[in-house]
Amino acid sequence: MRIGVIGSGHVGGNLTRRLSAVGHEVTVANSRGPQTLRALGGETGAETGTVEDAIQRSDLVVVAVPLMAVPDLPSELVAGKIVVDADNYYPDRDGDIPELMDGKASSRWTAEHFPGARVVKAFNTIAAQHLLESGSPPGAAGRIALPVAGDDPDAKRVVMDLVDEIGFDPVDGGGLDDSWRQEPGTPIYLADRDADGVRKGLVEARR
Repeated sequence: MRIGVIGSGHVGGNLTRRLSAVGHEVTVANSRGPQTLRALGGETGAETGTVEDAIQRSDLVVVAVPLMAVPDLPSELVAGKIVVDADNYYPDRDGDIPELMDGKASSRWTAEHFPGARVVKAFNTIAAQHLLESGSPPGAAGRIALPVAGDDPDAKRVVMDLVDEIGFDPVDGGGLDDSWRQEPGTPIYLADRDADGVRKGLVEARR
C-alpha cells in the first residue's frame, strides 16, 4: 500500500520504520521540509517529500503531528482518502481548544477539518518506543492490542490490518464519537494491554 506519514517525531518516525519494514511504500513528510528527513529516509528506504507530496502519493495518510497543527494541513488533498489520526490532545502543548475541553472526541474534531476523508483513530495509545520494539507475531501470548475507531467499516478494516501487520492485535474501538475511550487518561492509554484487556478498558472508561 502507498502510505503517507505526516510527522517525523517519535510516533511518525517509528510508524515510518515499521510500515516500511513490512513492505509498504511510505512517503514521510514534516513541517520543516524534506531536507530534514534524509537520515530517516536513508535508514528506512522511505521516500521523503513535502506534506503535499506525502498526501498526493498515497492511498492512506497517517497524521502524527501536534494536534494544534491539524488545521494547517491541506485538507482539500485528503478528500476520499483514509486518514489515520494518531494524535492526542495535550492542553499544555496544544492550548485551549474549546470543543475538546467541552468533551468532543479529538478524532471527531480532526475529521471536521478533513471533510470527505475517511478518518480512523489508531496508534495513539502506545508509547512510541513500544510501537517500534514491542510488536509480536499473531497468537503470541500477551500480544499488545491497539484500539481502532472509525465510522467507515471498510476504512477501519484496512487500518486494523495494518495494526496486525506491524505486530499488534487490533481491537474495534467503535465509531469516532467513541474514540474518547482511547484518549489520554483512560484505562488503556499507555497500558500495553492484550486484546481482552483493551476491550475491558474501553468499557470501563469514564469521561
